[in-house]
Amino acid sequence: MESIRSYFPSGDEYVTEDALKNLRNYKYRAVDKSFLTKYLYRHYWEWAVTLFPRWMAPNLITLTGLSFEIIDVALVLLIMPDLEGPGPAWLYFAFGIGMWLYSTFDNVDGKQARRTGSSSPLGELFDHGCDALNCTIAGIVEASAFGCGISWQTVTIIFMTTASFFFSTWEEYHTGVLYLGYINGPTEILTFAVLACFASGIWGPQIWHVPVTQGLPLIGRLFPATWELMDALLALTVVAMVFGHCLICCWNVYAACKEQKRSFWATLPQLAQYFAFAVSCYVWLRNSTTILADNHLVLFLITAGTAFGRIVSKIILAHLTEMPFPSYTVQMIPLALGAVFSWLGLFTPRTELAFLVISSVFVVVAYLHWALVVIERFCEFLGINCLSIRPQPDIERPEPTHEEPRVY
Repeated sequence: MESIRSYFPSGDEYVTEDALKNLRNYKYRAVDKSFLTKYLYRHYWEWAVTLFPRWMAPNLITLTGLSFEIIDVALVLLIMPDLEGPGPAWLYFAFGIGMWLYSTFDNVDGKQARRTGSSSPLGELFDHGCDALNCTIAGIVEASAFGCGISWQTVTIIFMTTASFFFSTWEEYHTGVLYLGYINGPTEILTFAVLACFASGIWGPQIWHVPVTQGLPLIGRLFPATWELMDALLALTVVAMVFGHCLICCWNVYAACKEQKRSFWATLPQLAQYFAFAVSCYVWLRNSTTILADNHLVLFLITAGTAFGRIVSKIILAHLTEMPFPSYTVQMIPLALGAVFSWLGLFTPRTELAFLVISSVFVVVAYLHWALVVIERFCEFLGINCLSIRPQPDIERPEPTHEEPRVY
């Protein structure tokens, strides 16, 4: 056992004792401006939390919520592995229900923590870590619901979910506030995604692949004549994400840096980590001999999505422990190598698949080791359990507010 452990970093390499001491400064701060949350979902979540027994740990609620999305991916692989279908109507309703349950559990876990006096920095790390993994998991499910297939439409959906989450995490690192705008991904966009799943269940996923002039009769002529409705929806969403989310995140970080008398320009190179991730994925896929051609896209996305989960979870960890912004993760190595090898034409279909499988195993094992070790160190330092409740002094974690002005 010791010989195996020698191949992995030690716990102190993941998070030092000095960094753990900064957890004493932890205070959760969030602002949610969504009208849907304020007037509808907030009341639903306050009712939903009463359905959970008080002995159920908040992190167990989070993990259970993620399991619904994992089950949906399993259904995709078993029933509709081409991500196109059409599948049976009940499958699309299962997609929508799984997303809705994930959202419900994801929003109830914090309320359960306050209800049971078990709030802790581990809760934020665990919650956001699951959200990071779900960017890819839910993206696969939603692409299947739209009938996107093994295509660049599916890849675009994954790029959108991961980019928006990375920018939000980067923003929170610098501002100290989790900010959800009037229209945000976890609320309005997820609501649309759930309704889209149900629409596919009723009318079939082919409704998203009609000519754009038929799907959007008022503005369809603004798009290329060869486009489908799905192409236009993705294009509009990308524009909305860039201007309505990513640039706003940049502005908020700029304002925070100005307030704190720090250089905003010094924060911009930190974005290179995501662009390296996205470029590596794009180059590998563009030059691949087998991933798109032979239906190995889900395996690739799980590999890339796990690496992405590690990237942003390290940022969350740095935020909680007041460590420097992380600029590198070892799980990027397989993606970068895959991009280089495919671009140079060194892969055959067989060797590329073997490399992808090995990369997937490496990335998943490395992620699980990091997560388990960091969780164990948090639990030991805070005197808590991860998936069960141990009596402890409560660390204040106030409800996200609608009235409170933005901190920066």
